[in-house]
Amino acid sequence: MYLLGTDEYIEHVVKQYSGILLRIAYIRLKTAADAEDAVQEVFMKLILKRPRFRDEDHEKAWMIRTTINLSNDMLRSSARKNVPLDEETALPQDENADFLFAVQSLPAKYGTVIHLHYYEGYSIKEIARILTLPAATVGTRLSRARALLKPILEKEELLRG
Repeated sequence: MYLLGTDEYIEHVVKQYSGILLRIAYIRLKTAADAEDAVQEVFMKLILKRPRFRDEDHEKAWMIRTTINLSNDMLRSSARKNVPLDEETALPQDENADFLFAVQSLPAKYGTVIHLHYYEGYSIKEIARILTLPAATVGTRLSRARALLKPILEKEELLRG
């Protein structure tokens, strides 16, 4: 276990959570630069606020929730100022890049639940806890997201095949 606020702890959380937080922010913000800014801000909040966590799951849920909130704040702020966020840029490619880009095309509330369920492996109950939503709402969003995602993925498969 790492002591909160130490260099070792900071290095651990950056290694542990950077990937998932970047993907979540990217789905909402649609640019790598803005996603990186949001994640950097999450780590700054962690360092400055020094929240107490019950366990690693609580820590991870806090990181995810904070990333979603900061991403939403960035979107609202840019819309209010009528200033676009950075132009679209891609995150580094990985084996699930096609899926990530398809999920990114969904409305944010659907993209988040799809990403957390399929990409990160969370159950509906766990997603509900992280997003502070009823499990039934998460289930409905997941179902609607699947329906929206299916034609996108089928089209991509046809284009490749």
